Amino acid sequence: MITTTTNTIEGRQIREYLGLVTGEAIMGANVIRDFMASLTDFVGGRSGTYESKFAEARETALQELEEEARRKNADAVVGIDIDYEVLGANNGMLMVTATGTAVKIG
Repeated sequence: MITTTTNTIEGRQIREYLGLVTGEAIMGANVIRDFMASLTDFVGGRSGTYESKFAEARETALQELEEEARRKNADAVVGIDIDYEVLGANNGMLMVTATGTAVKIG
């Protein structure tokens, strides 16, 4: 399945629009990861633990988006937008939402 943030696919024609598809992932950050990230912030540098959590949540959301597109018999998803948001008490949860348009291409 072709997935893209653009509204077109070079060299391919969109034959039919099948509708909006979404994928979501909500992940909690545990106390040990928070503690290790705060140490990284304190001494400087990047927080690999949070970066890997963001990547995992993004991949999960994109997989769900593709699964929904397959259920609609789509060949591709165009115009994908990925949003990140923190939720919950003390911002302890990470939500990633991927949204796009399922299409049939020629």
